[in-house]
Amino acid sequence: MILYKFLSDLTDLIFPRCCTGCDQPLIGSEATLCTFCRISLPRIGQSGLHADTLRYKFVNEPRVLLTHSFLLFTKKSKVQKLLHALKYRGNQEIGLVLGQMFGQEMQNAGILPSVDLIISVPLHLKKRKSRGYNQSDLLAQGFSESTGIPWSGNALKRIIYTETQTGKNKIERRENVKGVFEVENTFAAKKVIIIDDVLTTGATLEECVQTLASAGCDEFYILTIALAQH
Repeated sequence: MILYKFLSDLTDLIFPRCCTGCDQPLIGSEATLCTFCRISLPRIGQSGLHADTLRYKFVNEPRVLLTHSFLLFTKKSKVQKLLHALKYRGNQEIGLVLGQMFGQEMQNAGILPSVDLIISVPLHLKKRKSRGYNQSDLLAQGFSESTGIPWSGNALKRIIYTETQTGKNKIERRENVKGVFEVENTFAAKKVIIIDDVLTTGATLEECVQTLASAGCDEFYILTIALAQH
């Protein structure tokens, strides 16, 4: 054990592991995110202006019983840096870590819903091949690991390739994702969590809800790692 720690410390000295959030060297058992970043990331919480925004996000969809985001996303913030590392720089580990943190904190707060399945928002096969993975799968996997709720990256499929939602208003986003999903033939869950990275207008998640509802699902909990501040 002493030799292992010595070799580990020596390796960290020669090849320092750095925090994805602040780029400072990780110490001891720290992994991916340093202790300071884990504590200081801006939580949405269960009260306040941003929590109220979430409560009314899907007010016209009564089957959505809870909408909750873990962190607040603002431009040039640490949260943006983490999600860009996940989506565009191949850092898959940060997706697992954020999912685990989110699941654990919901569980500790006593607000974890009782559901049959966690469903990740799918990417089209073309985009998945280009990126090499689906970031929402990693978030769902991490969330599942910390809560014990099973997850699926195949229950919902994206069958139509669409251009990015970035830069579009709410109406344009809704039109852009209309009819792009289909449900796997064997899908039978009634109560599900749908998990994604960032919540903006909610158009994509709303389309997921409608598609899954058409397959008999009737209770939805929408969870995202971040809420975009406009």
